[in-house]
Amino acid sequence: MRVLGALLGWAVAFAAVAEGPEELVDPVPETIAKGDIVVGVVPFVRAPQSFDPVKPLGTNDAWARLQSLAAIPDGSGRLVFNDIRGLLYVTDVDGAEPAVYLDLRREGVALHNHDFPNEAGLLGFAFHPDFAEPGKRGHAKFYTAYSAAPETLAEVISGSNQESVIREWTIADPGATAFVGTAREVFRVSQFAPTHNIGTIAFNPAAGPGSDDYGLLYVCLGDGGGANDPQKNGQNPDTLLSAILRIDPLGDAKGEYGIPEDNPFADGEGGAPEVWAWGLRHAQQFSWDTDGRMFINDIGQDQVEEVNLGVAGGNYGWPVREGTFATAQGSAGTRLGSVYARPDEEPGRFVYPVAQYDHGEGFAIGSGFVYRGESIPELRGRYVFGDITLGRIFYIDADDLTPGEPATISELRLTVDGEERELIDLAGYTNTYNADIPRVDLRMGMDAEGEIYLLTKGDGWIRKLVAAN
Repeated sequence: MRVLGALLGWAVAFAAVAEGPEELVDPVPETIAKGDIVVGVVPFVRAPQSFDPVKPLGTNDAWARLQSLAAIPDGSGRLVFNDIRGLLYVTDVDGAEPAVYLDLRREGVALHNHDFPNEAGLLGFAFHPDFAEPGKRGHAKFYTAYSAAPETLAEVISGSNQESVIREWTIADPGATAFVGTAREVFRVSQFAPTHNIGTIAFNPAAGPGSDDYGLLYVCLGDGGGANDPQKNGQNPDTLLSAILRIDPLGDAKGEYGIPEDNPFADGEGGAPEVWAWGLRHAQQFSWDTDGRMFINDIGQDQVEEVNLGVAGGNYGWPVREGTFATAQGSAGTRLGSVYARPDEEPGRFVYPVAQYDHGEGFAIGSGFVYRGESIPELRGRYVFGDITLGRIFYIDADDLTPGEPATISELRLTVDGEERELIDLAGYTNTYNADIPRVDLRMGMDAEGEIYLLTKGDGWIRKLVAAN
């Protein structure tokens, strides 16, 4: 009987382990409500229409695949924005007609967006903070991040679908409206799939001359694509994928760039020297507040979208964590794509979000900026961010955030010509992923004065947030 009882006990225990923990069907049950802050949305400029070189299954009909907008750091009021189909445009704060600043399709760099035009191409750009400083090493230099075809047949055979590349451009006349000058390749890494590519590249605008962070380029790279991180890049700090990198583009320790001495793995022990933070699925966009805090938006897979604070050496948990939850790869759960309550873990093992929402509220987190501008006083001190798909714009109080204790999110109320509107009704277009729900494809940008702009791919418009009438 004693043996039979032991066997029955073992069977019950085995069944419990086999079933695993309970799947969380509604991981973030709180509903995001409309907040008290109302802002106006006004047309700024419209990008010229562009076209994809090919249209594989799932390619949507965006007017222009707008991704980001930023100021040239020369006090001129000029703004640059990119269309990932290979075009970099220049306009200004007065809304001058956009002009082509650089066309990668004509530069012989093997721009590659043929496998998945929705997510590949010219994905990021950054101007060196010394761009307008004659005699400085960064004078007249800017950088682009893009997806390129593999350079050799051997790379194709080894599984490289395309490669994420950073190229440095030195313009002959920094005041010119179109690029003429020289270029060199700074960085290249292979990708096994056409998604979750390189994204934002940026210099910390809060770092002044003499700062340890001045002139260092931050780079975000997704996990390489596919579902559930099939190559296990997320929890491997030795890979350059699934990470935010920090390099000196004017250094030479790696041949084409340098490694900052205070990088977490600068000596190559425990991780790749370039890696600054890791465990990110697809942190397509990041930005800084004026106090130097980095905000990282990580696009989730099936369940949770995240806002994180940047921490040097931080592990953000993907693919064993999504938001503040465990995945099937990080618990006894068995269903990939689901999330579960976190098991007990070593304190400080992961950096958790300061805000999160689930797919009952949106489907993919996009850009975000802390608003410190002058035109909308009630928005100051709020971190403003958007959902790419639905075009909803959210905000949280940026000044009292704790990782692992998600802040309450409110939705920004938008008015157009004095009437409250939803961005999806204003700029939505056909969604090739889900025909029942229109898609906005929202991104954001910020000018030198801290004012925020909305970029929508479906109609190619850039709109500006202003005080409500």
